Amino acid sequence: MTRLRRLSSRAALLGVMASGLVLAGCDDNEVGDVSLGLFTTKDIKIESLIDPKVPGVTCHLSNIEADLDFSDPSDMSIACRQTGPITAEMIADIDTSKSGEEVYRKSKSVLLKSLKIRRILDRDSQSLLYIAYSTKETSGSFKHALSSVPLWGSDAWQAPTAQ
Repeated sequence: MTRLRRLSSRAALLGVMASGLVLAGCDDNEVGDVSLGLFTTKDIKIESLIDPKVPGVTCHLSNIEADLDFSDPSDMSIACRQTGPITAEMIADIDTSKSGEEVYRKSKSVLLKSLKIRRILDRDSQSLLYIAYSTKETSGSFKHALSSVPLWGSDAWQAPTAQ
C-alpha cells in the first residue's frame, strides 16, 4: 500500500508540473498565435502591450516562441500607436534621458536572453520612440525593431519655440 501511495504522489506531482509548463506558455497580453507549420515547434505570438506610464499608447509586438527548444529566435517586430489620451503630465513622469526607460521585459531562453522594449522621448520631433531588442547577439548582430508615436494632436504636444 505504501508503494502505491508513493506512485500516486509522484503521478500527482508530475501532473502539477506538466500543467504548470502548459500555463507558463499562456500570456494575458496575447492577441494572436500563428503556427509556422505542422512540423515545427515554433509559433509567431502577437502581444498587445499598454505603456504603463503613457496608457494612451498601445504597442503590438510579434516574436517567435519555440515551445520545445532551448532558445527562441531573436527576431521581433513592433508597432505602436496612440489609442487614447496622452497628456503633458504623462510625459513629465517618464525618463527623458537618451537611453530612455524599459517598459517591458520577457525571457526568451534559458541562456540569459531577453526581449526588451524601451521608451525614448525625441524632444525635437515630439515623438515617443519604442525600441524592441534582443539582449543576445545573433548572427553577428543584436536584433531590434523601432516604432514611433508622434505627440502631434495630443495634449502633450508643444508648439516649437521661435529661434
